Amino acid sequence: MSLAPITGHAAVRAQLSDAVTSGRLPQVLLVTGPRGVGKQRLGLWLAQLLLCEAGGTEPCGRCKGCAQVLGLVHPDLHWFVPVPSPKGDADKQLEEAAAMLEAVMAERRQSPLWTSPDGMSSHTLASARLVQRHASLTSVAGGWRVFIIGGADRLVPQESSPAAANSLLKLLEEPPQRSLFVLTATEPGLVLATIRSRSMPLRLGRLADEEVRTFLATAKPELATDRVVASAGGSIGLAIATGGAAGTTAGAAADEFLNAVAAGPAQAAERVLRQSTWAARGEFTALLDALANRLADRAKRVLVPGTRVPSGNAPGLLAGVERVLVARERAQGNVNPQLLLAVLADELAALEAV
Repeated sequence: MSLAPITGHAAVRAQLSDAVTSGRLPQVLLVTGPRGVGKQRLGLWLAQLLLCEAGGTEPCGRCKGCAQVLGLVHPDLHWFVPVPSPKGDADKQLEEAAAMLEAVMAERRQSPLWTSPDGMSSHTLASARLVQRHASLTSVAGGWRVFIIGGADRLVPQESSPAAANSLLKLLEEPPQRSLFVLTATEPGLVLATIRSRSMPLRLGRLADEEVRTFLATAKPELATDRVVASAGGSIGLAIATGGAAGTTAGAAADEFLNAVAAGPAQAAERVLRQSTWAARGEFTALLDALANRLADRAKRVLVPGTRVPSGNAPGLLAGVERVLVARERAQGNVNPQLLLAVLADELAALEAV
C-alpha cells in the first residue's frame, strides 16, 4: 500500500518548495509540533519532492521516485523511528536495530497509518550508528538522500546517556552534500541543545477540524464523526490512535482542574497533589493542551456578539490561555508537573479566568 496523501500545512509546504527551487533548503530541519499533526508525513512529502523525477514545485505522484517514496521503498530514503533497546555486543546491537527498523517499515508498507511507538522505545547508539553508516554511502539514484529521524526527542536513551545524540553531532554539523536530515519532535526541549543549534526549526500547528474530518473520511471512515474530530484537537494521529478517547480524557481532566480552581485554594491544592510527578509528557501535556482549548473557547463565546453565555472575564480568559501556553513550554524541560500545575492554578485564580 502507498502512503495516504499529505493533509494540511499548505503554507509550510510552499515555503519548503520555494527553498528547494531556489537552492536554499537547509540540510538539517527540526520539525516540531503537537503529537499526530503530520511532522514525519511532512518529512516524507519533502523526500518525495526532492526525489521526484519531474522536478516541479510539488511531487508529481506518477514517476518512479514518487512511487518508491510513497511505497517506502526508495533506496535513498532512510526513515528511523524509536525502537526497543537491542541486546548483546555492539555489532549484535547494530544488526538487531536494523532488523527492528526494517520490521517497522514492513508493517507501515502494509498499513501506512502509524501511531506513536511505546514509551520504552528510543533511538539508541546502535540506531545512531546506522544513520552514520547510511550517510557514509553514496546516493543509489544519483540525487538527494533523505534521512528522517522521527521522535528525535528520544535520542537520549532511557538511562539518560546522551551518547546516541552526541554521536550524530558531527554528522549534523557537516552533513554530506545533497543530503537532508529531517528530525521531528513533539517535545523539542528534550532534544539536546547542541542538536537544536545545528538545525533549522520548523513549527507545525494543529490541523483544522475539517482537514481532520476529510482525511478520516477517506482513510478511516468509521472515525469521521463529530465526537472523534472534536476530541482529536487537530491531530490526525491522535484520532487514529485513540478514536477520540484520549482527547475526551484530557478534556475531562481540564474541566476537573478548572472546576477545582474555581472552588477555591483547598480544592485546587487537592487536585494538584493528585497530579503524577513523572516527567511532563504524555497525559500531562494533553491536559495543558486541553486547558488552553477550554479557556480559548470560553473567551471566544464571551467575545462573539449574540452568543447566549453568561458574562465572563474575556481579558482574564485570554491571559489565562497565555499562562497555560507558558506552562506548556516549561513542561518540555525537567520541571515537576505538580509544581507547574500549582503555579498555574494560582495564576488562573488571580486572573479570574475560571
